[in-house]
Amino acid sequence: MPAEKRTPQLDWDDLRHFAALARHGSLAAASRALGTARSTIARRVEGLERRLGRPLLVRTPDGFRLTDDGSTVLAQATAMEEAALVVQRRLQGDDGPKGPVRLTTSRSLAHGFLVDRLGPLHDRHPGLDVELIAETRVLSLSRSEADIAIRLGRPADSDLLARKAATVGYAFFAPARKRDALLSREQPPLVGYGADNQTAEAAWMASRFPSHRFIFRSNSLQAQAAAARAGYGIVLLPCFLAASHPGLVRIPFGPLPPEREVWILMRRDSARVPRVKVVGDHLFELFRDERGLLSGSQAQGE
Repeated sequence: MPAEKRTPQLDWDDLRHFAALARHGSLAAASRALGTARSTIARRVEGLERRLGRPLLVRTPDGFRLTDDGSTVLAQATAMEEAALVVQRRLQGDDGPKGPVRLTTSRSLAHGFLVDRLGPLHDRHPGLDVELIAETRVLSLSRSEADIAIRLGRPADSDLLARKAATVGYAFFAPARKRDALLSREQPPLVGYGADNQTAEAAWMASRFPSHRFIFRSNSLQAQAAAARAGYGIVLLPCFLAASHPGLVRIPFGPLPPEREVWILMRRDSARVPRVKVVGDHLFELFRDERGLLSGSQAQGE
């Protein structure tokens, strides 16, 4: 009789180390999260790949990236982790982390992306009380003004625990009903930032269009998107924000500004607090799962 095909025996510790490397994106970050040597993590993941007979992670200049098989394995490993936590909590009479977690980010990310996607976090951890502070002023983690910060751009403070979660892409958009009319003009009217705005995108727009007329200005990206949808003119927006305005379509309008990196920041002591850790992990997974939307690769039709 032919030999039966055997399913490889998997070690839960191998899956745990693989999941940490996949989520954190680098051996250094996974090592800090697990309190395990980098060499141990690398050995565990290599052993798992060898037993499965296929690569799960690919090394890139920005860290490790999941293969299609890796995404499948990570989903199953995550389900196993959650099931184990449910058992543990029931045995211990614990229904999960509780208490307040203060989160700060930009208004565009808060209103145009995060709020609508925080429901699963509440469903999974109903004892958490999340306070979301959307401000143009940068709150300080070191002064305990917030527990978690989501920033656009690489952090300068090396004392913080920083995880790169995604990149934000930009594109030009116009109201669908006026697209052709606007593009036919030699200098279409623009929607843009207020004169006192200090963001990189505001400076880029001022440099890129020194002689164009800005028919509507606002320091609120939501207001800019609404004005463009109402027909004022062409607007530069983060792709994730434009996706929530179905009246806008992406248009070809020359060069685009550089993408911005999304970083999740925590103080190292706070990152060990269960309620802060679960929110940070949820946010990282959320940004990872929505990378296509954020970067603009899941684009609106032109």
